[in-house]
Amino acid sequence: MAKAKATKRKKAAKQPARPRDATALLREDHKLVSGLFEQFESTRSGAKKQQLAAQICNELTVHATIEEEIFYPAVEAALKDDELVPEARVEHETLKMLIAQVKDGNPDDPMWEARVKVMSEYVKHHVKEEQNEMFPEAKSAKKLDLVALGEQLMARKEQLKAELGLA
Repeated sequence: MAKAKATKRKKAAKQPARPRDATALLREDHKLVSGLFEQFESTRSGAKKQQLAAQICNELTVHATIEEEIFYPAVEAALKDDELVPEARVEHETLKMLIAQVKDGNPDDPMWEARVKVMSEYVKHHVKEEQNEMFPEAKSAKKLDLVALGEQLMARKEQLKAELGLA
């Protein structure tokens, strides 16, 4: 019996990962970044805060890029959307300013940690809108192949991470 379970696990490990739809991939990113923000809040080490902030900025940069280059244009076209995607793009512009301020900032400056906190709150708001409004509409769109879109997002994400030395 134990041998059969071990064989089953080996087979499962050898199978390629099942393709994820675009919204599942983006939700995974949201969950990862949320966890990083939680770690940032709970740590007292300045060095660890600096490392986590850099990781958060990198993850958000890659995530925003794949959304802007691939996901948003596809959603906009499929839904003929003139509200959700433009609002998300404006939110990304603000997020990019916060990312730059955190990356270029000095962790010894009291404003630096405040910027990370504001970025966390801002991202939570943005994620809530995407997951509660945009993703359900994308899932219901007949003209949108979310699995193919997920594959494109994943390929671009891997490329960006490699370019940034994060792979």
